[in-house]
Amino acid sequence: MTNYWGVPELGPPHSVIRISPDINVPVTRRVKRLIDTAPFRRLSRISQLGLVSFVYPGATHTRMEHSLGVYRNAIDFLQRLGGEDQLGNVLTEYDAKLFLVAALLHDIGHWPFCHAVEDMLLPTIPRHESLARRLIVGGEMAEAIEQDWSLSPNDVANLLAPNTPMAAQDTTSSSRTVRPIASILLQSMLSGPIDIDKLDYLERDSLHAGVPYGRNFDRNRLVSSLCIDHAHHRLAISDKGRTAAEMMVFARYVMFSEVYWHHAVRSATAMLQRSVFEIQRDKVSSSMATKWIDMNESEMIDSLLVASRDREWKACTEGLFGAKRELYKRVAQFDCLSHPEQHSALARKPYDENRDLCEQLAHQLSQKTGVAIGMHDILIDAPPTKLEVQFQLDVRQRDGSMRALGELSPVVHALATKQFDDIVKRVRIFVRPSLFAPLASIDFTELL
Repeated sequence: MTNYWGVPELGPPHSVIRISPDINVPVTRRVKRLIDTAPFRRLSRISQLGLVSFVYPGATHTRMEHSLGVYRNAIDFLQRLGGEDQLGNVLTEYDAKLFLVAALLHDIGHWPFCHAVEDMLLPTIPRHESLARRLIVGGEMAEAIEQDWSLSPNDVANLLAPNTPMAAQDTTSSSRTVRPIASILLQSMLSGPIDIDKLDYLERDSLHAGVPYGRNFDRNRLVSSLCIDHAHHRLAISDKGRTAAEMMVFARYVMFSEVYWHHAVRSATAMLQRSVFEIQRDKVSSSMATKWIDMNESEMIDSLLVASRDREWKACTEGLFGAKRELYKRVAQFDCLSHPEQHSALARKPYDENRDLCEQLAHQLSQKTGVAIGMHDILIDAPPTKLEVQFQLDVRQRDGSMRALGELSPVVHALATKQFDDIVKRVRIFVRPSLFAPLASIDFTELL
């Protein structure tokens, strides 16, 4: 394979790191320096899927393993696209290096359970993108990026989070001008319908969870079909990859349905969110919340347990991380087809509004059943306000024209839009295990 940019990482490997499943990750001296930094090593103590391991015990792989897999995909993408006509007019050596470093560091700002916590949109909890910027533009990581790669750390941070306020305000002299055309293409490769992130996590999460769903697509066929939509400066596929792309969409749909949004995983998520919400607003414990972003997983769990001790919501925290697992039980669920009114009323509402609704439900249920029920005995799990990105991918036809994959495939159109946000992401109501029996026969549609 010709190395069009003269970047050592795209040539024959001198050293490799082995990750599952049977993948060799090429490692150069400057790559090793980055992965040996403290911020990157911290990813080895943060699980990729967090609470999913409550249902799939094998899903304990780390964000470090995933990051190495994404970096390996970045190499594959550049090697494949290096032969694309006119690519030299789109990407420079600087762009190629920038893409590799961004791929390796794309999860550097993640902290334990951050996606579940960020879904609540709490003003006191910063987004992981801000932590990533802090780690990339300062300290040992910035030094390595500048000295070894001759890159601007600000350019790396801006590529990973282009729409953040900090990226918009970045006018530092250390930043190089990355041409808009190159920036659009690189961002579509980092975060798009078929990107280096999804291509890794679908297969890796499926492997470690012990399910086949995320591996039921032809990865090699998909990568070999990659091309560039030069009219829009973004990643596309040739017609020979259409079936593989359809299967990838379906794999993603099933992984959400059976793994990421499994009802027991969502029960654990709702318990964690209630604990976090109460801790960050509690006058005694709120100071702990500001420290979570700098903790590894075990440290955050210890912090949650300490902050919840003898508090009204302690059943949520101890049921997750205490000596005995006691997940809340599902007593009702609503999707847009079977219960459109209830789904519409609860889905994507601000977290605090659904939390207050739990207090009203607790009062109504106590009166209805004669059983003492507190607000922390009931949890409402609703889809976050952010919708899934629609699967907008162009397919290059044999005559050279571009057609949207959704136009060519009704299956993709259905799965990538309505199915994700209205069917898979149901609204669910959970209650403490001891209350399941008296509440299981309640018609919650009458109360909402």
